[in-house]
Formats: sequence, C-alpha cells, structure tokens
Amino acid sequence: MTRTFNRPKIALIGAGQIGGNLALMAAEKQLGDVVLFDIPDLEGLAKGKALDISQMAAVHNFDAKILGTSKWEDIAGADVIIVTAGRPRKPGMSRDDLLDVNVNIMKDVAANVKKHAPDAFAIVISNPLDAMVYAFAKITGFAKNRVVGMAGVLDSSRFRFFVADKLGVSVEDVTAFVLGGHGDDMVPVVPLCSVGGIPLSQVMKKEDIAAIVDRTRKAGGEIVALLKNGSAYYSPAACSIAMAESYLRDKKRVLPCAARCDGEYGFKGLFVGVPAIIGKGGVEKVLEVTLEGEDKKALEVSGSHVQELVNEVNKRL
Repeated sequence: MTRTFNRPKIALIGAGQIGGNLALMAAEKQLGDVVLFDIPDLEGLAKGKALDISQMAAVHNFDAKILGTSKWEDIAGADVIIVTAGRPRKPGMSRDDLLDVNVNIMKDVAANVKKHAPDAFAIVISNPLDAMVYAFAKITGFAKNRVVGMAGVLDSSRFRFFVADKLGVSVEDVTAFVLGGHGDDMVPVVPLCSVGGIPLSQVMKKEDIAAIVDRTRKAGGEIVALLKNGSAYYSPAACSIAMAESYLRDKKRVLPCAARCDGEYGFKGLFVGVPAIIGKGGVEKVLEVTLEGEDKKALEVSGSHVQELVNEVNKRL
C-alpha cells in the first residue's frame, strides 16, 4: 500500500462481516490506513469491500487509504493487527465447538503476522476467544503487553445496554464490568455496576438484575439464533476499534479485555477477561479488584474453564 501521509497502519485479518465493519469504523474515525486481508478464494470480497468503503470517503470526509488483499506481504509494518479470521458460530453451537477448526486457522494467521508485522499490537476476536488469543500469543511469541483479546468490552457493553434499557436511562450513565472467560460462565460483576454513580442494587430489583446477568451471559447466542447464519458483527467491531483507538491515541482507557494474567486474580499464564489499561505501551497494566463471595467463586470457575480450553489448544499446537 502506498501511503501519501505518515498515518498508522491497521491490518484486519478476515474480510467477513466483522472485518468489513472494522474497516469502515477505522476509516471513519481516521485511525489510519487500513489493509483488509482474506484468503485468496475471498480476495474479491476483501477488494470489493475496500473499494466500496473508499468510495464513501468524500461523503463522510475521511482520507484513510483502504486496501483489499490476499497477500500477507501487504500487512508489513502494521501498527495494529485485528484478527477476526475463523469460522463463525451457528445456531446451537457453542464457542468451544469452534476450537478444532479455528486453532488450525490461527496457526497460519499467527505465523504470518509474526513474519510480516512483528512489531504490531494485536487484538484477537476469533472464537473461542480466550483460547484463540492464547494460541496467537504462543505461536508469535509476542510480549504479553502486545497481545490482547476483545471480549470484556463487548460483554460489558451488552450488560450496560440491558441495564440502561430496563431502567430507561442513558447508557452513558451506566458503568459495568464483565470479567472472566468469554463464554456462558462469564462474570458480570453486579457490585461494580452503577447508574450515575448509584450502585445498581439500589435502583433495580434483585430478580431483574438476575435476569440481566443471565441475558448478558447468553447475549451472543441470542444474536446467533436470530441471525441463523453467523454471529454478531457490529458490536464486536465497535468494541475492537475502541481498543485500537486507545492504543493508537494513547488514551489509556480502562477496558475489560482478555489480557494475560501472571498471578493477578490467581491466574498464571492465562488470557482472561480483566480490567486493563490500554495505551501506547499496549496492555500497560492489569487492574486487580477485590471480589467477594459468589463473584470470586464464579471467576474461579470461569478461569478453570479457560484453563481447560488452553490445555486442549496446547495439544493441537
């Protein structure tokens, strides 16, 4: 890609629904030039989406250059890599069911990212998320601050929306964190959820909170069942862009994401959903909060499931 200006370069691995929306959002936010990559059989898809987005630049006033390609060489020098490559979920399929096929895809992706963009900050979206970000990190050997999984931002966004919708308030005034693995045993931490600074437990009935916690855990599957052929794409793309923006613009946002824990929360060598600061140094710090009672137990259970998936990944690498 020829760049007229010295803009950051963002490489998107996978030109499907999430990849296309990532390209659009990155361009509209003017985060940098974009490379939309997919396999040779889908090169037309990548090129077509890149051209389509480019042709709206004059209307939405962005100058980002967007390239669709199936050549790994075109991601060279990328500042940010966002990996969406992998098979999507189908109705009745859990994220774990995707493990076998997506580990093989990740082997190829990670090896080529290591070869062509060894200095990039990598955000992994592929499912099962916690296992895939672990696989990517192990294959590339990237430092732990340069690899992260997008999950907690999305799960927390869903939690915030459900709370705001139930209470009839602005989602901007709802704060929430969902921790743990990106699966049905994720941990929406109710004591950390507030509405305009007021603890959620003071403004919502227990049974309504319980229903929202349950819906948050199953939110991805709810969308899969409705779409019938694929999984969520607008919201995962938006959440990944928020992470990329925090890195590229050194915003140092505190975002729940699948960061590597080396002792935090009792986890060792696992990528698990935890609150972390993302800035120009990548994942600059994992913030450890005190959890009590059921939340602490639930996070332990979620972490043990992530460990089981990692054990399965190690058998395949």
